[in-house]
Amino acid sequence: MKRVWWVWGVGIFAYVVAVLHRTTFGVSGLAAADRFGVSPGVLSSFVVLQVVVYAGMQIPAGVLLDRFGSRAMVAVGALVMAAAQCVLAVTESLPLAIGARVFVGVGDALTFISVLRLVPQWFAPRRVPLVSQLTGISGQLGQILSALPFSMVLGSLGWSAAYGSAAALGVLAFVLSLAVLRDAPPGHPVVAAPAGLREVGRQVRAVFANHGARLGFFTHLGTQFSVTTFSLLWGVPYLTTAQGLSATAAGAMLTLSVVTAITSGTVIGILSGRYPMRRSLLVLTIMVSNAVMWTIVLALPGRAPVWLLCVLVMVISVGGPGSMIGFDFARMLVPSTSMGTAQGLVNSGGFLATLIVLESMGLILEAMGGYTTEAFRVAWSVQYVIWAVAITGVLFFRRRARDQLGVTVRPLRHVMRERRK
Repeated sequence: MKRVWWVWGVGIFAYVVAVLHRTTFGVSGLAAADRFGVSPGVLSSFVVLQVVVYAGMQIPAGVLLDRFGSRAMVAVGALVMAAAQCVLAVTESLPLAIGARVFVGVGDALTFISVLRLVPQWFAPRRVPLVSQLTGISGQLGQILSALPFSMVLGSLGWSAAYGSAAALGVLAFVLSLAVLRDAPPGHPVVAAPAGLREVGRQVRAVFANHGARLGFFTHLGTQFSVTTFSLLWGVPYLTTAQGLSATAAGAMLTLSVVTAITSGTVIGILSGRYPMRRSLLVLTIMVSNAVMWTIVLALPGRAPVWLLCVLVMVISVGGPGSMIGFDFARMLVPSTSMGTAQGLVNSGGFLATLIVLESMGLILEAMGGYTTEAFRVAWSVQYVIWAVAITGVLFFRRRARDQLGVTVRPLRHVMRERRK
């Protein structure tokens, strides 16, 4: 039993470090603008390229995961990200810096779905939804590392020391992954997917045609992107320039986001495991609540009160653990030999949406003259398009997924009415 927790713990550590690497630019964006002398549009391209690579690598990473297993993928991902952060620590060249962020995206893409793949291999099926949630939300501790310790090192010791420290943690994750991680418990080998090009193509097509994987994709698409966009790049500039908060207060908001994700993720994991046929209702509630809170804040003529910003951050942060339900949908209908590919498809949803919003916001802010309240009001409004697409997709494919499972789910209002009688 101890070995289970060692394997899971090291996987969590590797994911925490990956999230640290992913979010360092979110808290050092203004410092990067000064270091490389770039405009908001160019600054957003750092993160956009990283997310492009991350989203684009999800399917290839999933195929590689089905072939080579979690241990190899997590270790390679940690090493790639550590090397990229080393380059960022020493370079003042804009092309090299952009290239480094691209490789951060590559390593990041290899990590999360590989750690998540360990959960059903090492834990009993009834524990998988909750442990999967804990995996996702525990990894977000990396955001605290970037918002507080990394930010403090950046402010006191400078750019090179901050990024060098992040790289050192990446090397430690690489060593621990090789030493501790195993793809499955002894006596339970993981069956590798076929390696031939034709077999891989057939596997990918089958996953894309699976309604559970499609439902998971749209779930991830509509729940995760708002808080990810906020934490990756535009949250701190929005809070400090458009809303007038100090850098310390903005960092505290990111910490509040992580605390909320951890708290809500535990509840979502329990509900997802206990009521598997009501998961889509939970997903739709999260999407609608995100849209409502942004509408309230953006509709204000001036700056929002701090308490309302806190509520906004808390509500959108539920979207992070909410996106994990997408992987539950995939596990219900996708064969285990293709699970890595399915997880890659699901995980690409939220980051594809993040990519669209990141780039759109950068272009809007630049066209409207920079970080003003009005410019951010227009820029954040692009989120509504994503929510409309995602809600439509969830409503459509949940019916198809239920048909594929051969189950009929009674409307919740009918169930509640009978309970009241």
